[in-house]
Amino acid sequence: MDEMLDEPEFGALPVAERLRSLPEHDPHDAVENAILNRLADNWYRRATVKRREETLDDVFEPDRPDFPVALLPFRNHPTYLGLDDEIKAKLLAWGWVAFNKNIMDIEQCVVNPGFSLVAKGAFDTGTGGESMAIAVTQAMVDEQYHTLMHLNASAVTRRQRGWHMPESALPLGYKARKHAHRLATAASPEHQALLSLAFTTVAEISVNAHLDLIAEDHEIQPVNRMTAVLHNRDEYCHASIADTIAQMAWQRFTAGQRAYFLTALADGMEAFAAHDFTTWARIMELLGVEGGEQMLRDLKNSSGGGRLLQDFSGLRQLCRELEVLDSLPFDWSTVTTDAP
Repeated sequence: MDEMLDEPEFGALPVAERLRSLPEHDPHDAVENAILNRLADNWYRRATVKRREETLDDVFEPDRPDFPVALLPFRNHPTYLGLDDEIKAKLLAWGWVAFNKNIMDIEQCVVNPGFSLVAKGAFDTGTGGESMAIAVTQAMVDEQYHTLMHLNASAVTRRQRGWHMPESALPLGYKARKHAHRLATAASPEHQALLSLAFTTVAEISVNAHLDLIAEDHEIQPVNRMTAVLHNRDEYCHASIADTIAQMAWQRFTAGQRAYFLTALADGMEAFAAHDFTTWARIMELLGVEGGEQMLRDLKNSSGGGRLLQDFSGLRQLCRELEVLDSLPFDWSTVTTDAP
């Protein structure tokens, strides 16, 4: 992507020098370094990439829907309700392909670039640089494998359904598009780094809830549900890594860096909670759904179809620990949280 980080200008050392602002030692370092060490040491037992792959075609159940109807933003619209069963089934299949592509775009365009910056030392996080580099590099290996998992899951759907539904027909996912736009309009490499860390933090702490939308639905295709379940196992560990990194970096941010990081964090949260109407519009076009474009306009002009992702418990807990719940420019009343 042209909008992504330019390596010569966005090298780790210059950004790290600008971000370092506090004393070398912090009392939190020992605890947080221990967390990273534990997470890194457990990788060989925990990582999905280390497990034997199943033959997905053998467990495909053609009578099951490919995607939860509850996740369609237009599920209650008269136009959708009036469609024939075959078109509805194809919309669900495309919904699954789009879900997978969105996950892959997040992994490749948001998370791995953010983790790569951390591994290169772009943020001063105190002691334990080697432990952190190992933990995030392991996470990047996980993310590459997750991309393969979701690519395989879409491929199985195409083979079993006999429908031509290539990822290449869809635009870059909304969350990755929002990230790329913010990077392109950032005023400096320092702001790019903070933005990348913020979006990576949102992605890794909220992706569990995003995957749960599929993993907890026992009515859909088992192959699809288990893809989300297996992916989710790794992401619980990644959430701990991202949370730890954000807290360690936060301790060394200046007041200005903290303010920018919080704005970017809130922007990322809005992006990760939203439906991707651009992708759905393309799907309507590909299927030739009569009235599909107007249906999406109706939703955007009314409630916007509601939020796709509502559970931000992990991010609320992080903000509570950073003591920024009241200063984060985000309306918590629009989502659900378990954290106080």
